[in-house]
Amino acid sequence: MADKDGELTARIVGGVASLAAGFVARKVITLAWTKVRGEEPPDDPESPDISLGEAIAWAVVTGVGMEVARVVAVRYAHKRFAPRRHREIEDLPV
Repeated sequence: MADKDGELTARIVGGVASLAAGFVARKVITLAWTKVRGEEPPDDPESPDISLGEAIAWAVVTGVGMEVARVVAVRYAHKRFAPRRHREIEDLPV
C-alpha cells in the first residue's frame, strides 16, 4: 500500500516540487529571454502580431525548460523521500 510504505509522502512532495520547479523555471526562462533578446517574451504566441519563428522559439524554450526542471525536481523528491527499500534496489550493481 502506498501510504504504508511512505510512497504517498514522496508523491506529495514530488507534486509540490514539480509545481515550484515549473514556476521558478518559467521566471528564469523569461528573464533569460529578456536578457538575450532585449525584449519581453510574447504574451500571446498565438497572436498574428508575433512572428511565427518567435512564437515557435518561445514555445520550444518554455516547454523544454519547464519540463526538464519538473522532471529533475520530481526525481530528486522521490529519491529523497521514497521508501528506503526502493532506493537500495536501484543502487544495486547490475
